[in-house]
Amino acid sequence: MATPKIVLFYAFAPLPDPAAVRLWQRDLCESLKLRGRVLISEHGINGTLGGDLPALKKWARRFREYPAFADADIKWSEGSGLDDSGFSLDFPKLSVKVRDEIVSFGAADELRVDDGGVVGGGTRLSPEQVHELVADRGDDVVFFDGRNALEAEIGRFKNAVVPDTDTTRDFASILDSGQFDHLKGTPVVTYCTGGIRCEVLSSLMVSRGFGEVYQLDGGIVRYGETYGDDGLWEGSLYVFDKRGSVDFTDHAATIGTCAGCGAKTKRTANCPDASCRRQFVVCESCDTVACDAHALVG
Repeated sequence: MATPKIVLFYAFAPLPDPAAVRLWQRDLCESLKLRGRVLISEHGINGTLGGDLPALKKWARRFREYPAFADADIKWSEGSGLDDSGFSLDFPKLSVKVRDEIVSFGAADELRVDDGGVVGGGTRLSPEQVHELVADRGDDVVFFDGRNALEAEIGRFKNAVVPDTDTTRDFASILDSGQFDHLKGTPVVTYCTGGIRCEVLSSLMVSRGFGEVYQLDGGIVRYGETYGDDGLWEGSLYVFDKRGSVDFTDHAATIGTCAGCGAKTKRTANCPDASCRRQFVVCESCDTVACDAHALVG
């Protein structure tokens, strides 16, 4: 019986020939009927793939055979299903590309990577260590969301700081603006979906004088595996595939608010106006209403 799964993975390591890695990963994924997105740069690899469990296990074994990826953190979750040909329903196709950055902060020149990963990033904390920090430092601890603001609308850590960002590229300019300089003497825990964005974000914060910066190791995914909805996390986790979002337990809180009617929802959808490329938190009923996109925003 087919078992659809999704893997989320990344590894920061110097790659002397990203193009060769791209060809290897493309051919390997195609041979195993995997779909998803993989980005490769001179700094490492970042991706998410969906397919049948045995195929993904074969991919993971081959992936870890490459020395630079031997210790990569691979996170597993349930997929929605497989089509009649055995391909994941969660991704429309396979895309494997070489880019300047494996996560687009627009700061490739600032990022330094060695065999140990990102140089100068925040101190990694496991979910348990995050709880220890909060128990020790109390309300002094600030959770800093390293995702796009839309993602935080349906799920975030309690009392988290959520910068007003449309894309990851907004973070560098926001930090440079001085908007969050008041946090430079505060313990700051950066967090994101699987950990990769906080690898870079925390290094940008450290280089700008934030003195006590941490990163949630393994991201929200690892935290949810550890504490579910019985810790410091509230709501649903936004994901970049056809699932839209995932819940860690059957008692996850719904904290999103529909942009149309104000009802509680975790659903996100593209703006109904073809000229607008934004997404909104919107319930299914309001999504079917033909309305002006700007009216939804305001």
